[in-house]
Amino acid sequence: MRVLIIGDVVARPGRIAVLERIQDLREQHAVDLAVMNAENVAGGFSITPSMAEELFAAGIDVMTSGNHIFDKREAAPYIGRQPRLLRPANYPKATPGRGLWVGDIRGARVAVLNLMGRVYMPPTHDNPFAAADELLAQLDEDVRVRLVDMHAEATSEKIALGRYLDGRVSAVVGTHTHVQTADERVLPGGTAFITDIGMTGSHAGCIGMETEGTIARFLSPATPRAEHSKGDVRICAVLVDVDETTGRAREISRLSLRHES
Repeated sequence: MRVLIIGDVVARPGRIAVLERIQDLREQHAVDLAVMNAENVAGGFSITPSMAEELFAAGIDVMTSGNHIFDKREAAPYIGRQPRLLRPANYPKATPGRGLWVGDIRGARVAVLNLMGRVYMPPTHDNPFAAADELLAQLDEDVRVRLVDMHAEATSEKIALGRYLDGRVSAVVGTHTHVQTADERVLPGGTAFITDIGMTGSHAGCIGMETEGTIARFLSPATPRAEHSKGDVRICAVLVDVDETTGRAREISRLSLRHES
């Protein structure tokens, strides 16, 4: 099974790039399942129902998220009724939505699990390692392909989770920092890993946001949020080749593609 996982899609530049390129990417790389992190889609913060539906219709199968997913008020009721848009599974139980999706892809049972780290992150959620244990234990044995988005700040926490789940899942991929790392590999137990997939959007500013506004926020706490940047649009993603009979990854490779709209 060929899985495409797209890193944090930021604002309109990232959203348009995905909408315009997803079908080409699926065909070019013989993609069976396309996953993307959607927490920054709407101007850099959260997602709206109409944007989500447009991305699903274009060819995205499942969306993961992170700490910004509920920044738009309309996201909460939508995520409660759309099982293919995930929020971190280790949020409190009463949080709208779910953190695990299970479905059938090309005759194989597949699970996508969304977790969020705790190091340097808001103290609103439970231990991601314990949450992973709990949810993986609930999966039927025939769900062999298991993909984990670890939305976290600290590289150590992401790598530790990859090692912790090695041999129990097909892939652990990191999101959140918006900077693609060059450490993709298949761990000894057969789990594909990368510390951070990187950002899909404008690379002309600071992690997707306009340069001057971002610098101003470091200079003064009274500065409002920066607007998203424009130009130098790239799609950052990974391709994971998984043996669906065993759930072990055969290969993981990085993509960093310039997009001209």
